[in-house]
Amino acid sequence: MPKNMRLAAFIRAEIEPILQDWEEFAKTILHASHMDTSGLRDHARNMLMVIADDIDTDQNESEQAAKSKGCGPDDGNETWAEVHGSDRLGSGFSVMETVSEFRALRASVMSLWTKAHPAVTGPQLEDITRFHEAIDQAVAESLEHYATIKEMETRLFGAILVASPDPIYVLDLNGRFTYTNKATADLFAIKPEEIIGKSNFDLEFPFASDFQRNLEKVIADQSSFRGKFVHTFASDQGERFEYLLAPVLDEHLNTEATVCMLRDITEQALAEEKIWHNAHHDLLTGLPNRRLFLDRLEQEIKHAKRLGKPISLLFMDLDGFKQVNDSFGHEAGDRLLSVVAERLNVCVRESDTVARLGGDEFTVILTGVEQRKDVERVAQSIVEALAMPFPIEPRPVHISVSIGISCYPQAASTPGALLEAADKAMYRAKKAGANRVCF
Repeated sequence: MPKNMRLAAFIRAEIEPILQDWEEFAKTILHASHMDTSGLRDHARNMLMVIADDIDTDQNESEQAAKSKGCGPDDGNETWAEVHGSDRLGSGFSVMETVSEFRALRASVMSLWTKAHPAVTGPQLEDITRFHEAIDQAVAESLEHYATIKEMETRLFGAILVASPDPIYVLDLNGRFTYTNKATADLFAIKPEEIIGKSNFDLEFPFASDFQRNLEKVIADQSSFRGKFVHTFASDQGERFEYLLAPVLDEHLNTEATVCMLRDITEQALAEEKIWHNAHHDLLTGLPNRRLFLDRLEQEIKHAKRLGKPISLLFMDLDGFKQVNDSFGHEAGDRLLSVVAERLNVCVRESDTVARLGGDEFTVILTGVEQRKDVERVAQSIVEALAMPFPIEPRPVHISVSIGISCYPQAASTPGALLEAADKAMYRAKKAGANRVCF
């Protein structure tokens, strides 16, 4: 290699060894570890080529003076160093990681150059000065652009947080508030400065224990968590809330904080519950319909099987209902069915299930009643309750009821078979006359 070789030519000639050094260094940059190696190498190559061209470019005295202060000519276009700064910010690089790339390039070039040229001439010394000035200028431009975009992102993010209708806040590793947006303060009905530094326990929120357990899991696992709680805050806003916890990682990928976003889902939850209720309950009486009845019967059989407990199923058909409907109209019939439902509920425990299967057919699931005589006593109380006159305009009416009873596990062991057995028993009761009960 010629002793009087200029630095720009050296960079171009020794680009591969320089890039090999660069690749080794890039492995130590945390946010570069997931990036494409060839892309990083090409990026470094472009930086070196631009610097080599800069060293070769003639400078007048004013340009040289500006360059020595880290200032290059401004032609209105974005420089490669500015592009580098915005690219590294977008890739998650920290300021130190961004600067370290330039330091590594400087070190690689100067190390190889010094080995090849232990003694340098005047022009070569000038090249070295130009090289350092080019690196310094690139660092300045890159960091200035990095900071400008970072500040803009911070302003935009701040504006989003302020404008967000959803409460958003940041918790430290101990679960204390370090930031809250306006929506959070409005929801809690507490001034922001009175929230900062406090925890959910300090604010005496009843969901604090569950929330803290989930928060600790997010911190430990570095994974997000979506949960729900029921609470009405001092602002009287909401009742049902959904929240998302997400970890905030530092440049070493350690959890340094957690972001929480709350959303009031009261209206949505109530609407969903109403839809579910309408799909599983009789709209006239409010009792469980056939779908919910069969589901509960299946669950009760599974429960009874585990515990070895009996179940009794009462299947009821109203005697004389058709005559009421024909004589007084459907409105009177509907009123009668509603009162029947009310009386049936009075005859059983809260743990038992009363359902309307359709028309004038009703069922009752009795759980844990050990003695047959106790089942008969419930059935008889139903007979007596429905034998009482019903205040249906224009005059009170009388009906009776036929009840068929099947018992698990004696009569059947599946929901369908148990219901069929009770149905057959009900028809035997109806054939035997009004107000009859058959097992």
